[in-house]
Amino acid sequence: MHNSLPSRLSTLTLGVATAMFAQVAMANDTPSMTAQTITVTANSSVRENMQEDSVYIDDYTPAAQASHLSDFLDVVPGVTVGGTSTVNQRVRVRGLDDTNLKVTIDGARQEGAMFYHMGDITIDPDLLKQAEVAVGNNSVTLGNDALGGAVAFETVDAADLLKPGQKIGAKIHAGYGSNNDELLTSATVYGAPSDNVDLLAYYGKRDADSGEDGEGRELFEDSKGENILLKAGVSILDDHRVGASFSRTEKKGIFPFRPDFPSLSDERIPQKVKRDTYTVDYNFNPLNSLIDVDANVYQTETEISRNNNADISSNYDWNAKVKTTGAKIENTSVIDTATGSHKLIAGAEHYKKESEMARDNQGANSDSAKNTSVYLEDQWQMGKFTLTPGVRYDRYESPEFVSGGKTYDNVVGALAASYEIAPRTQVFASYTQLFNGPDLGQAVFNSNGEGGIYVNNDLKPEEGYNSEVGVATTLRGLTLADDALQLSAKYFRSNIENYQQFMRKPSATRPERVGIDCDTGALGGSCQGMINSDEDYEIKGVELAANYRMDNFGMGLSYSRARSEGSETGDSIPSVSGSSADSGDRYMVNLNYEPSDELGLGWRSTYVASITDNSGDTKPNYDVHDVYMNYSPRQLEGVKATVGVYNLFDETYASHSSRLDTAADASTDFEMGRNIKASLTYQF
Repeated sequence: MHNSLPSRLSTLTLGVATAMFAQVAMANDTPSMTAQTITVTANSSVRENMQEDSVYIDDYTPAAQASHLSDFLDVVPGVTVGGTSTVNQRVRVRGLDDTNLKVTIDGARQEGAMFYHMGDITIDPDLLKQAEVAVGNNSVTLGNDALGGAVAFETVDAADLLKPGQKIGAKIHAGYGSNNDELLTSATVYGAPSDNVDLLAYYGKRDADSGEDGEGRELFEDSKGENILLKAGVSILDDHRVGASFSRTEKKGIFPFRPDFPSLSDERIPQKVKRDTYTVDYNFNPLNSLIDVDANVYQTETEISRNNNADISSNYDWNAKVKTTGAKIENTSVIDTATGSHKLIAGAEHYKKESEMARDNQGANSDSAKNTSVYLEDQWQMGKFTLTPGVRYDRYESPEFVSGGKTYDNVVGALAASYEIAPRTQVFASYTQLFNGPDLGQAVFNSNGEGGIYVNNDLKPEEGYNSEVGVATTLRGLTLADDALQLSAKYFRSNIENYQQFMRKPSATRPERVGIDCDTGALGGSCQGMINSDEDYEIKGVELAANYRMDNFGMGLSYSRARSEGSETGDSIPSVSGSSADSGDRYMVNLNYEPSDELGLGWRSTYVASITDNSGDTKPNYDVHDVYMNYSPRQLEGVKATVGVYNLFDETYASHSSRLDTAADASTDFEMGRNIKASLTYQF
């Protein structure tokens, strides 16, 4: 493996760099009215008043021409995305993987895990308008399954594409990536047949062959992807809004039977990953400050199918799925009193998650869990000072074949505060208690409690806290009347007790696995199952961001660091990807220049420092640079061309959030080498 010089520069596009500053504020969800865009925001411990005088870019058109979540989520400080293949997208926030995050698509929870050699988030970026990240759990509104925070994906609406006064429109998009011969084609039709109705239909295909890393190693894949999005919305009597949507992402083809080993000479077998999500949402917002109701009902199902040839082991032939069905209702009230303004958020949520596993010529094995919760949060603003207390109650019914179906009743609280110490400068602090009941086991291990599975009736829920302190400021008029410099700094510390780990049983090829005693549940035996760690884990670190903008030039920088440590061993939190969960310090910088309304130029780079774990294994540093150009000719209205070179210097590297074997390159999930991308969009 080779590495480039350790330049500590790493970049973002202007839109992303500006969005990083939202790390200190709630997200601004104002959509673009003329183009589908991806807006990356960071939702953190400070409430809406912290948005004041901040500069947000709400129409970030991703210069990275996103085909993988890492193309745009990695730019948020504290967030990393592992996996090279799109069937192996793994999001981490401060080292905690997506099984410890609340992940939603259009408000629908994406729960459960299926197979530890594949990711559990199935979404194509071409469907998206926005990805909002809660870096850390700083609010009782997030709820269960959110130890590390949340990621909320939102798909595009007709309103995001319609021009003012337009009744019907369409968008055609095509893109190509040279490294893996990836070809994307999509078409969207949208309209507003009346003032109160909007409709959208999208269909897209994304096909890819094998790519290669910086040293020319094959990253095997031969896949065809299909994406569908249907949306409809109706406004009734000005006060009511009802919407419905269906989205599908499907990827099928030939992959290694362990897709996170793309270079290993394993069997390459037919596989399919598919997600279907149905949502219905409702909003009631009359001219009454006490009432602003949002409600939704949803069902989402993700499935992995393997239909193999007879000459391949039947152990590779199975079908696994996870289905989540739920509903949520939330009301926001604004109350002005003599002691200040209160923004009360009250809500209730219920969801059920079910997993199922079926092997060839065998019956299906299943398990399920349910959660019901109510919460109340009060954002109390008193002049320059804001205090936000919150409380939440959860009743969690755990999986039968993980923890015996035990029910957990739990109450958590949270408290946040911010103070404006100078114009456009705020200090803030927050403390949030955490709760996470035992999750579904990985669907691939479902066996209805038989076949060497230990059901742990004494399993405890994960508990702990997340605390943060920081400062944010916006400086204007430094060199020009309309320029702005945004600065933010945050220190965080989280503590997790009773961390849950799945212990694998030994096998002929992996005798080093510890296993569990089938009768007592003690370590060492021929069974496998979930246990609580003997030690608590602490995660602490810092996140810094700076962004400067003037006229047609922008520059952004950020730095993030997160480290976890066990109270007894000093080890970092274990990772399902086979190495420690921690990543090296990440540095980013961005330059963005728009010499005219037609042309945009950008450069971004990412430097990640090496990191050595408690066992002496080192994840090497890497330095990656991207350059891009956007061109929208004035003579061809609605046409936009984008060309970029990603991993410009053909760096050989693996994300620290991917499977990374420091002793064997063949067992490492390397990222693609140099990739030249070109895309063309016509919107009319």
